[in-house]
Amino acid sequence: MLVLVAPGQGAQTPGFLTPWLELPGATDRVNAWSDAIGLDLVHYGTQADADAIRDTAVAQPLLVAAGLLSASALGDINADVVAGHSVGEITAAAFAGVLDDISALTLVRKRGQAMAEAAAITRTGMSALLGGDPEVSVAHLKKLGLTPANVNGAGQIVAAGTLEQLAALNEDKPEGVRRIVPLQVAGAFHTHHMAPAVDKLAEAAKALTPTDPKVIYVSNKDGRAVHSGAEIVERLVGQVANPVRWDLCMETFKELGVTALIEVCPGGTLTGLAKRALPGVKTLALKTPDDLDAARELISEHA
Repeated sequence: MLVLVAPGQGAQTPGFLTPWLELPGATDRVNAWSDAIGLDLVHYGTQADADAIRDTAVAQPLLVAAGLLSASALGDINADVVAGHSVGEITAAAFAGVLDDISALTLVRKRGQAMAEAAAITRTGMSALLGGDPEVSVAHLKKLGLTPANVNGAGQIVAAGTLEQLAALNEDKPEGVRRIVPLQVAGAFHTHHMAPAVDKLAEAAKALTPTDPKVIYVSNKDGRAVHSGAEIVERLVGQVANPVRWDLCMETFKELGVTALIEVCPGGTLTGLAKRALPGVKTLALKTPDDLDAARELISEHA
């Protein structure tokens, strides 16, 4: 059984889209997406620097476009299960047939803009806690006024809050935490700081006509498989201001009997978590088109 997953914000790096645009028809396709959403995805994916693609309004549609492009290069994937981390949930919704590509990119463009506006209200950020006991870490974060915005499993929790709160965390780590790593994101995503974005995204979602997923879609909200397209979109809206429970998503992968996991471009983050939390599951990250043949082989063996 194969699960296809899409990474979230912070996975992007300068120029990461360049080799993918060398595939036949890829540049024309991405240019058409760019025209549809009013954002030059080719420029940002090939020439823009790290600061430019750190901008939430840019990073989010760029990541979804990269995920769609890399997955389409695999041909008929026939994944049994799909899921995405944070903004990757929109990519996964397109994989599942809930949204078409243009609808997904239009929604994520509005999501990115709304979240960037919300992030500008207060100086906020996110930091990853590596190691430690999750219950101890969560209690410690709440004591400091921080939110456990991403509970990723495999010994990783992401804290989110004001820059002052994150500075306090650096001075007062939870017991057992080995290291705290600031993330290259521009706000405290999946917290109450994003509440202003929820209403805007809800309004944008009214224009969508979702269909029910063709494969199993696993939601960040609670790790549950969701079978209604309308409910998936509703969850996509609310999830902007609620924690990502990737740990529960991986628990569901176990329960479903997943034997292989492929992470679309820019892959690496979720495969790293899976290697630690899902022993015995074969993993592959699509970093460049050089990974496509190995991914196709994995699909033929496990899908």
